[in-house]
This record gives sequence, structure tokens and C-alpha cells, in this order.
Amino acid sequence: MHDSEICFLTATELARRIRNKEMSPREVMEAHLAQIELVNPKVNAIVTLVPDQALHQADLAYEYLTKGHTVGPLHGLPVAHKDLVPTKGIRTTYGSLIYEDNVPTEDALIVQRLNNAGAITIGKTNTPEFGAGSQTYNEVFGETLNPYDTSKT
Repeated sequence: MHDSEICFLTATELARRIRNKEMSPREVMEAHLAQIELVNPKVNAIVTLVPDQALHQADLAYEYLTKGHTVGPLHGLPVAHKDLVPTKGIRTTYGSLIYEDNVPTEDALIVQRLNNAGAITIGKTNTPEFGAGSQTYNEVFGETLNPYDTSKT
């Protein structure tokens, strides 16, 4: 299966294939990182990427799985959090210059719950400043474009 095909599988299908060891969390993560590298320069959707951390977590997820541990429903799946959600050790700007260098020391509850379910943080997605507005634009990262029509946000 090509990397791009992996990225278009549903979350339930990816999770099933990882649980059944038909594909590894690293393989899934590498496919998503490759897709981000291909598309993101055109659309500016992922504003903070943590590939080394994500690949390390993917390797740990594989090790955990191969040892026969019970895994959560999202085990090994990449997830990108909106840049409005605090993520421990990963810059969270809220799309505002005020928080341009903000690095939280704790995860938001939703991040904790996703991690507990086995999801792996791959990065942060762009947002209007403080989430206010209908267009994804802010002074920190600029605008995000529509991947199907880059003449639109």
C-alpha cells in the first residue's frame, strides 16, 4: 500500500490494521508525515510538527503492542491538535502573538484522553486568533488554504 493510501483509510480501519499487526504505528506515522510534507507547504494547515517525538511514540506503541498489552481504541493513530489546545512540551500559540513562545507544562484534558486511548500527537493545526473568526488566519502563522481549492481559505 502506498503512503498516501494509508492516509485516506478511516481511523477505525487504521486502528484495526495496527491492532492486527498488518501495519505498524511507525509505518502509519511515516505515511502521515510524508503526506504533510507533500501538502502542507501549499495549505499551511500544520503549523507545529513534532516528527521525532511522533516517530519515537510510534516505536513505543509498536513495542507495547508486540508485548501483548491491551491497547486503546486509537492505539498508534496520529492526531494533530488545534493550536488552541494546550499540549505539554509543544508550543501552543492560540494563533496570537501574545502566546507566540508559549510552551505548556500540562496537556489539556482532551489531549490526555486521546493519549490514554493510544493516539500519538503529530503536531498542531492552524487557527484563527483565539479561535475567533470564520477564516483560519493569524499573525503568527498566516492563513490556511483549502486543499481542494487553494484560491480559498
